[in-house]
Amino acid sequence: MKRNTTAARPSSMGDHDKTQATQIVVSAWYRVHPEDRQTFIDAVKPDMQAAQQMPGCVFYAFSQDLLNPDAFHLSEGWTDIEAYERHENAETFLTALATVVKHVRILHREGVRYEVAKQHIEDPRGKVTD
Repeated sequence: MKRNTTAARPSSMGDHDKTQATQIVVSAWYRVHPEDRQTFIDAVKPDMQAAQQMPGCVFYAFSQDLLNPDAFHLSEGWTDIEAYERHENAETFLTALATVVKHVRILHREGVRYEVAKQHIEDPRGKVTD
């Protein structure tokens, strides 16, 4: 498998290249009150779109859980801590955060930020035999 060595930017459609060097990874999970689901989506979507275009963003994806429509998963990858902190201080992030804190009942949240020491690129498709 050929590694893409260009510094491709994620598109507004959420495409990304996870083979890029990533020093900071964030993984979070939210469960929101069913009545606040659309408010949550409307609050985080503009920030997600803006984050994907920020310098240093390798990937940024918020997705609704396939089994629980009130659960959402966040996955972020940043080239370095400076890129991550630029996002954390960006107006779009702060606006989304304020809206969620004031108008969304978060029933459960877990989030972890990882500092990546080594990155392995794997493709498990080779494990499938004919």
